Order: sequence, then C-alpha cells, then structure tokens
Amino acid sequence: MDKMDYDRALYYTHRSEWDNLLILMVRTHDDFLSKKIEHFLHMYHFSHDYSAIEQHLYALLHYLEHANTTYSIHPPEEEEFLYS
Repeated sequence: MDKMDYDRALYYTHRSEWDNLLILMVRTHDDFLSKKIEHFLHMYHFSHDYSAIEQHLYALLHYLEHANTTYSIHPPEEEEFLYS
C-alpha cells in the first residue's frame, strides 16, 4: 500500500475527478480502498437517492482519514529491515 494512493483519492474526490478516481481504483493495491471507491462511483453514477450517495462518499472519506492516520511512517519493507 502506498500513502500516496490515499492522498490521491482524497484529492480526486475533492476535485470531482471521477475518471482519475476510477483509474486509482484499478491500480491501487489496497483492496478496501478499491471497494470504497467502487461503491461510491457506482452510487454516484447510477443512484438517484442523494442520501445513499452521501453515505458512500462519507464512508470513502472516513476510510481515507482512517488510513492516513494509521499509516506508519516507514513502509512495511523498511520496518522489517529496521527491526530485524
């Protein structure tokens, strides 16, 4: 997982760049992020219920906040090297 994926997702969501968000969904290695983006984009494009769209948007934003706050300073490969 790359912290840049979370920053990009937040940026694309804020700027309503849905095409770039879709590309990020396909390229990211974080399955949870990919699913959150998929569910939001599906609701955004196919639902007429604004509360459902809002709910999925907030779920995506909540996950991005959680991932950014819990992401470690060092990538997992470096942590393994540092503590072995």
